[in-house]
Amino acid sequence: MNIIFLGPPGAGKGTQSKRLEERYGIAQISTGDMLRAEVATGSPLGLKVKAVMANGQLVSDDLIIAMIENRIRQPDCARGFILDGFPRTRAQAEALDAMLARSGQHIDAVLLLDVDEDALADRIAGRYTCAKCGAGYNDVSKRPKVEGTCDVCGGHEFIRREDDRRETVAARLKTYRELTAPILPYYEAETRLYRVDGMADIDDVTKQVFGVIDRITKK
Repeated sequence: MNIIFLGPPGAGKGTQSKRLEERYGIAQISTGDMLRAEVATGSPLGLKVKAVMANGQLVSDDLIIAMIENRIRQPDCARGFILDGFPRTRAQAEALDAMLARSGQHIDAVLLLDVDEDALADRIAGRYTCAKCGAGYNDVSKRPKVEGTCDVCGGHEFIRREDDRRETVAARLKTYRELTAPILPYYEAETRLYRVDGMADIDDVTKQVFGVIDRITKK
């Protein structure tokens, strides 16, 4: 089972990908982690990527596709993979399909976490963590039981990520709309796109995701 997770930043793709990985035994592939791992190996491909990144340039689609091709040959991808963070454009989606077709594979499902962008921005901007133990909280949905005190370690210092600021979130959502959202018709036309209510409770989202995968595997 080969799956793509789509949705704007902060929609919960990472969380749901992990749960899919645990339930179905398929490997989660984060393109960011994959880039760093390839560079660390010192392989010819990794050296090319390192040179590109050192010059402050974006890694080309061809290089990313080549890395994905290498990655899905690893033993942990024998039962399939989950792509989180790729593709981001229609050109990448088409290149991915072409690469998979060469080895007789294909994408079985594209899961889109549908969200209300204004509500999502509120949710992301409200996130903060305990500076001592890293426990996560939210101004709207998950405040500490005792205000100003971490439920886990009793710490009193909390931090907010710079990229969770409302202005930054708005910019990331704009980029998603302009670049990634246009690939939805590509997958929709081939009936591979499945929409999931990303604004539901995390566990409810998981139930929806598992339901989609179970239906596909029973076909």
